[in-house]
Amino acid sequence: PMNFTADVRADGCDIWGGTQSQTWALGAAMRITGLPAEKINVHTTLLGGGFGRRAEVDFVVEAIQASKAVGAPVKVVWTREDDIQHDFYRPGSYNKFTGGLDASGKLVAWLHRTSSASIFAAHGFGNPPVDDAAVEGAKDLPYLIPNLRVEWGHVEPGIPVGFWRSVGHSHTAFTTECFLDEMAHAAGHDPYALRMAMLPEGRHRRVLELAATKAGWGKPLIEGHFRGIAQQESFNSFVAQVAEVSVADDGTVRVHKIVCAIDCGPTVNPDTIEAQMQSCIAYGLTAAFKGEITFDRGRVVQRNFHDYQILRMNEMPAVEVYIVPSTDAQGGVGEPGTPPVAPAVCNAIFAATGKRIRQLPIRTADLRRA
Repeated sequence: PMNFTADVRADGCDIWGGTQSQTWALGAAMRITGLPAEKINVHTTLLGGGFGRRAEVDFVVEAIQASKAVGAPVKVVWTREDDIQHDFYRPGSYNKFTGGLDASGKLVAWLHRTSSASIFAAHGFGNPPVDDAAVEGAKDLPYLIPNLRVEWGHVEPGIPVGFWRSVGHSHTAFTTECFLDEMAHAAGHDPYALRMAMLPEGRHRRVLELAATKAGWGKPLIEGHFRGIAQQESFNSFVAQVAEVSVADDGTVRVHKIVCAIDCGPTVNPDTIEAQMQSCIAYGLTAAFKGEITFDRGRVVQRNFHDYQILRMNEMPAVEVYIVPSTDAQGGVGEPGTPPVAPAVCNAIFAATGKRIRQLPIRTADLRRA
């Protein structure tokens, strides 16, 4: 859970902890102590898992304030209940799409209207005309659509918002890749074939083709199993995934396999890339199936891992990771595997049930057969 250590003295201040925002931690120490930057040392320890949460400095502030108050070094450690019930939230977004097909079924128009809170505004960067974190992955859609427009509206729901693994791509991939799947079916096209037809030569096509080939796209599956596909570029890396799922009569979704292809440029340690893709997929599936937070009289109900669960071992699908040999620009691997997994799964759920998932988390009741 969140923790930090501070030693505030009249002539200086030292703070220790895992932080993604050394500059913000330093600024907090300067504000609270009144000391200049050169009198403050920020000692960065191993993070222990950040995922955007440790970009915040609320727990850092507590340690500094406590040390200043008692005149001695203080280590603040939150309980897991503190951690879960006082978190920052990934901005919820509302999205409306309109697509146009010509007489041959070609996608010729795409209008995407979205609204959400602004992470940048919440962190003191003013009120930007467009928050890049809200529209990344949507405003730079890679598909060759002759008429494309993306609009964003800033709304403030009154809850604290912050960064989350893959930031805006986590919701733009879900919305755009699911709607593209809808358009493919409306036009009578195979979802993979339509994507390939609309992508220029390059890295998007390479990962999509590799993932589809390795997953056996178009080949027969075990009875009751269905596939869905999605792709996204984020953090200068390109990832495509194919999900294989089944849906029981009671609406329970089982994800059996994820086939993942990534082009992250020149590789250094393939084992690290594979591990990060596995981690991203587990993280994305957890959010897609278990990420709901509920409230009772203004207080978060979920308190610990018994009622705010993560994906269990028996729920984890088999994950195959394939790396595209590449000499293109190098990208990251810690986040790009998360955005495609939810839309790939939801597109597979449609193939299985004929029902579209238009909000997360996925609700079993919505998929139950009468």
